[in-house]
Amino acid sequence: MGARVWLTGYRAWELGAYGATDPKITVIKYALRNALRPLLEDGLAWVITGGELGVEQWAASLALDLRTDYPALKVALMLPFAEFGHQWNEANQGQLATLITQVDYHGNTSSHPYERPQQLSDYTRFMAQHTDQALFVYDPEFEGKPRFAYQTAQAEAKRRPYPVQLLTMPDLEEAARAYGEAQAAQHWDE
Repeated sequence: MGARVWLTGYRAWELGAYGATDPKITVIKYALRNALRPLLEDGLAWVITGGELGVEQWAASLALDLRTDYPALKVALMLPFAEFGHQWNEANQGQLATLITQVDYHGNTSSHPYERPQQLSDYTRFMAQHTDQALFVYDPEFEGKPRFAYQTAQAEAKRRPYPVQLLTMPDLEEAARAYGEAQAAQHWDE
């Protein structure tokens, strides 16, 4: 079995990124693509993420796109409880439903609808224990929802070899510059 990466990060609202054409999403996908490529070249087999609006859904979409160049790549969407996202608006529910039909595997870590915070703790522990490494769009200086996943991944790294790679705010700023330069170079080449 090949390596499995747990990919998560900020929610869309934490980044102020809304709509499929938001430039922040383009930059985050660019940064993730650049971070995933070396892992893919090194035998990454699975990208495992959740269904949250934001980095998780963008990562799942990106991983599905990467299968053009890496056809063996598998994508899994793991949700923390049954009926996840049921309170979202219709468009967001539809977006999640579409992703679920496109991934290679999807499941819930709890078969019950949301009942208590322990389900979320169980979920992050499950994700760390069933992957070989973590890649988070997260900066400890800008705390948000991914803090809990980051703490769980750090605890897992103390238990066994478990690399935790962060794409921080400075990394995203650098990715934005690199993306802009690449776009400008491509424009001049046309």
